[in-house]
Amino acid sequence: MKKIAIGTRNQTKIAAVQAVFPKEAYEFVFSNVPSGVSNQPFSDEETLQGAINRAKNIVIKEDAHIGIGLEGGVVVDQNKTMWLCNWGALVDRSGIVVVASGARIPLPSEVADELMNGKELAEVMDEYTGKRNIRTNEGAIGVFTNGFVNRTEMYVHIVKLLAGQYEFLIRKDEKEYENN
Repeated sequence: MKKIAIGTRNQTKIAAVQAVFPKEAYEFVFSNVPSGVSNQPFSDEETLQGAINRAKNIVIKEDAHIGIGLEGGVVVDQNKTMWLCNWGALVDRSGIVVVASGARIPLPSEVADELMNGKELAEVMDEYTGKRNIRTNEGAIGVFTNGFVNRTEMYVHIVKLLAGQYEFLIRKDEKEYENN
């Protein structure tokens, strides 16, 4: 049985990975590992790097076949609109790295202003909603889509993109090996 290591203890991200990869074929382990980026990533590049770092760190830490890192952040565009962004990375023992990004929605100005003042999105969302642990439940995406898309669903989409790309690469390599 292959081991998939997930670089977080956040249940929404763990549930997303487990929803995509069949439990019969994989053993799942998870642990917090450093992202190597700021607690509140402020660009696609930083958010993507955090996902890659988590995937690389967890595959080594857990001696896994596959490591997955999922990272949320924000991006400010040229019009000063702040967008929610999410990235994922899958790394295997052989060094294959695949990446994918997910849905984007603009954040309300009152949320964006708090982030620009140095707060993390998780803290801002708890204050904004008057609830606790939004990041481990519906997430900002769930709040601002009125529950139409929750954080797990958003990450499921990213994990599907990762799994599909990885499977494509593995099959391509197998065909090339057979043809040589």
